[in-house]
Amino acid sequence: MNKIRISAVSYTNTKPFLYGIEHTDIINKIDLSLDIPSDCAQKLIDDKADIGLIPVAAALNLPDWHIVSNYCIGAVGPVDSVFIFSNCDINDVKNIQLDPESRSSNNLAKVLMKNHWKISPNQIVNAPDYAACAEPDTAFVQIGDRTFGKKKKFPFVYDLAEEWQKMTGLPFTFAAWIANKPIPQEFIDEFNESLQYGLDHREDLFKELPMRDDFDIKDYLTNKIDFPLTDAKKQALYLFLDYIRAL
Repeated sequence: MNKIRISAVSYTNTKPFLYGIEHTDIINKIDLSLDIPSDCAQKLIDDKADIGLIPVAAALNLPDWHIVSNYCIGAVGPVDSVFIFSNCDINDVKNIQLDPESRSSNNLAKVLMKNHWKISPNQIVNAPDYAACAEPDTAFVQIGDRTFGKKKKFPFVYDLAEEWQKMTGLPFTFAAWIANKPIPQEFIDEFNESLQYGLDHREDLFKELPMRDDFDIKDYLTNKIDFPLTDAKKQALYLFLDYIRAL
């Protein structure tokens, strides 16, 4: 059987999954690549991968997609790595720079701006001064490891998972293991076991991960990122896609 091609996000939030994949026999049955979220999604869209841990918004660009795991990158309340950083109150923002590495989080920001905050700032893609703009009425979306330690550096900080929960009462699903074709159930079962192995061995993972003085990685991977793809997270996923369609 040909190896199943899997693209996974390279951020810290995926490390427990990668630990499980790399420490179980599933590693011998796959071709694994590590990518930023937008590239991970594009590989699935271009059929350069069979399964991807992709930003859920990217599913809208797939003609055929299947959730193939019981696990995800999610949050129940603050996630501590998906933010709008702003120089002013969100209601006074005139320009918002979108994250060049993101799909779902940019869309989440757009959904929240339209439906939660009811604002419509100018949206800037590929800003030349991305994440460094000093203009008083400018904000930017940023996700992943680049946000670690930044919360105290800006006067206004909005955790997008927390704001989503305020608006909907639901948790949020940032990324899910999605296939662009049917995958044998036998493989899915073994894949789920590998992911669970990684979650069960986070203490071993912590011995390998470099720690930071300005960000609690153990707390992040134990309490902030919520990995099970629960019914509530599936509900949130489909609701989010409906919101995106309505943008």
